[in-house]
Amino acid sequence: MPQTELKTEAVGALLKESTRLPSLPAIAVRILEIVKKDKFSLSELADVIKADPALAASVLRVANSAFYCLRSEVSSIEKALLVVGSDAVKNVALSFIISKDLKGQGEGCFDFDFFWKRSITAAVAAELIASLVKSRDDSTFISALLQDIGIIAMYYCKTNDYLRVLDERRLTGMAVDVVENQVFGFDHQELGYEILNRWGLPEKIAMPIRFHHRPEQVPDKYSLQANILHLSDRISSIYNSSMTAGKLREITDILSQRFAIQHADVVSLIDNVAEESLEIFAEFEVDPGNMRPLSQILQEANEELSSLNLSYEMLVVELKQAKEKAEKFARELRSANEALRRLAFRDGLTGLYNHRSFQEMLEKELSRAQRYKRQLSLVMLDIDHFKKINDIYGHLQGDLVLKVIASKLESSLRKSSFIARYGGEEFALILPEADGGSAMVVAERCRRAVEQMTIQAGNHTIRATISLGATTYSPGIQVKDKTELIQAADRALYNSKKTGRNKTSFTALTESPGSPTGEPA
Repeated sequence: MPQTELKTEAVGALLKESTRLPSLPAIAVRILEIVKKDKFSLSELADVIKADPALAASVLRVANSAFYCLRSEVSSIEKALLVVGSDAVKNVALSFIISKDLKGQGEGCFDFDFFWKRSITAAVAAELIASLVKSRDDSTFISALLQDIGIIAMYYCKTNDYLRVLDERRLTGMAVDVVENQVFGFDHQELGYEILNRWGLPEKIAMPIRFHHRPEQVPDKYSLQANILHLSDRISSIYNSSMTAGKLREITDILSQRFAIQHADVVSLIDNVAEESLEIFAEFEVDPGNMRPLSQILQEANEELSSLNLSYEMLVVELKQAKEKAEKFARELRSANEALRRLAFRDGLTGLYNHRSFQEMLEKELSRAQRYKRQLSLVMLDIDHFKKINDIYGHLQGDLVLKVIASKLESSLRKSSFIARYGGEEFALILPEADGGSAMVVAERCRRAVEQMTIQAGNHTIRATISLGATTYSPGIQVKDKTELIQAADRALYNSKKTGRNKTSFTALTESPGSPTGEPA
């Protein structure tokens, strides 16, 4: 099978199995629905944007910024649509909506602020490059802004795998798309392209993104835009990663050979990227940090070098020693990061997600279910008479029972389900998009799997059973927070324990704590 088909198949498998892919916010969906019509009313589009006052204000500020150099001030969305153009306003609005929705939703290990700072810098750079080469297009800004959206999707779908990608990149210095291909079999370009297609964004936005690291492979129709994205990424890395002579040479060579841009104009372009990015950061609520124009960075570097009184040979020796020290530190850091991630999110005994991870995941899935009007089920369970097992066989054998049952439960679930050790002998299952009937089927499958197994502990054969309680959130049910789901599932679990154990019960969320629990299954 050709390499391209293998990558497409791998991307499709990830998209199919994952329940954590970023979704397009409702207001963005509405905007796209309007502009896809053969004939649409500008007032209809304006009304949707104005429905979000913060979004409308941001769009107006960008319309009045140096980006568009308008002669008179734009004071309304309707005027912005007429003067700037509906495509431009649509793409600016989508940029704000998507970046706001996908900001700070990680588990503490991924720097979303840095991601969007880098993306916004690239978007500004793309606009300036497009203007310089006389190829400005309304889709340039949003294409550049979303060129790395596949990175966020990879992080959401395979968090630990993607954190390993970042560690490996830091250690080896390899390009991130190269490491992604080694780990996943595809990179963020392919995944980002498929995500944008699913969101319904036009091909002229999505296709250049698919090839922005390899613009020489893009279809001719999108070659210029892909090259602009590639250059914008390199300029952004100067300000947000590391400024190297190699990157400057690459940028200068491409602009001079392809577009006949002189070196002085290249430096001026890169300086302007910093200056205009600082203005745009505020609109996206991103901390600019210590961003300074390239010319200022170079001047500071020259002043620092001129103050050194070291021979060339000494500089080489110190550079070699520093490199060796950095490589050793990076290896140690990668090992430490792996251990910390396991400690932070995994239970040390069973290897399942821990209580903290469960609380965070339940909160996210409930928010997602409420936002997109989906169902969500929760199952709480614990091992029957576990204290007796500890008393009779000892705590070491009790730990073995916990580990074996945890493994059996995990193997009984689909990949889209989430299982955690809630505490002691109690476990929790989060079932996204599962109704009450489906939750009961899953719970019963787990109950039977444990009931039918035997656990060999030294010279002893131990049998165990579990009791389970389930509840389901459905659209329209008023739920303040995740605590209500946990309490409802707990009441159902109590009912199973009270009526004989080794059972599954269901409690509806609408039932109050004082009302009878659901019937045992």
